[in-house]
Amino acid sequence: MSNYAPLEVTFVKGKGCYLTDTKGEQYLDALSGVGVVGLGHCHQDITHAIQTQAGELLHTSNWYRIQHQETLAKKLCQLANMDTVFFGNSGAEANEAAIKIARLHGHANHIDNPIILTANQSFHGRTMATLSATGNAKVQNGFAPLVSEFIHVDFDDIDAIKAHANNANVVAVMLEPIQGESGVIIPANDYLNQVQAICQTNDWLLILDEVQTGIGRTGKLFAYEYNSITPDILTLAKGLGNGMPIGACLAKGKAGRLFQPGSHGSTFGGNPLACKTALTVLEVIEKDDILNNAIQMGEYLLSSFKSKLENSSKVLEIRAKGLMLAIELNQDCSSLLNAALDKKLLLNITGQSIRLLPPLIINKAEADTIINTICALIDDV
Repeated sequence: MSNYAPLEVTFVKGKGCYLTDTKGEQYLDALSGVGVVGLGHCHQDITHAIQTQAGELLHTSNWYRIQHQETLAKKLCQLANMDTVFFGNSGAEANEAAIKIARLHGHANHIDNPIILTANQSFHGRTMATLSATGNAKVQNGFAPLVSEFIHVDFDDIDAIKAHANNANVVAVMLEPIQGESGVIIPANDYLNQVQAICQTNDWLLILDEVQTGIGRTGKLFAYEYNSITPDILTLAKGLGNGMPIGACLAKGKAGRLFQPGSHGSTFGGNPLACKTALTVLEVIEKDDILNNAIQMGEYLLSSFKSKLENSSKVLEIRAKGLMLAIELNQDCSSLLNAALDKKLLLNITGQSIRLLPPLIINKAEADTIINTICALIDDV
């Protein structure tokens, strides 16, 4: 089906921050498969874990206990200060689980038509429920009627959330700590703290979608750690498997007790291969001090871009948190996607912004290549 419009390049192998195409040409991947391969391509520890597990056991189904699933659940709960986990296969599935938990919370409180507040310009997935939660009419176009009930409010506007405090049907607020797909939109430092306070006052669940920001992308394992809070529900995917499909919906307190046997399920979710891979990802992040590298390289990229582009009349703003960066221009820059490809650099264009999600293992020389190439591209736009 023609739902993708791939660029004219086919990659056949990868190593670290680089991909190689069918012609033997090497490209620096400053997008990490859209925030997925945080530890780079074909990391030796990840590859070994996949190969070893594939030779032992791939699948049994969740009718039986799965050792790696239980170990991963305990590890994630410990790291995230959560109580329970449901494993799926993607971020959308993790967010679907979060939405179902929020509805169960509403019905447990005798609310027949539970409403979830989400943000304009957000992105939560492509399934019908997560598409409906997404605050972007462009990706919703053609799929009406959408799933109710979601109310979209402006991001980083605490008054927009307070305005619904008297709505007895609201049961949760669902947000990305940093909006990724809309161009790395970073809220005020205390925004999430204020949102949590409103949720606690009104017995709403706070759902944080960290599908893109989680697993070290911002320099913390979870972006909400910058706010010293813990949400009621946390969703993860992308970097958790470093390319192996896995999604996780974590919950705390009452939210963690709402799913009961038969409430929800997944044929492939939490299989031995995916869970063993995710466990190895977490081990590598700790063993190799990946979070510290993400912070240092993120600061280096940000300061270098600001220094080199401070006098550019084409640049409106540079936004960054760890290795999640965007450079917003004052004009359409969609042509830079192919221009960067010609220079053997992979990036993303979102509206008028250049979006970068480089691997968390990136070094200074690779960062310099990204900086010099993008600055040259901006000069030529």
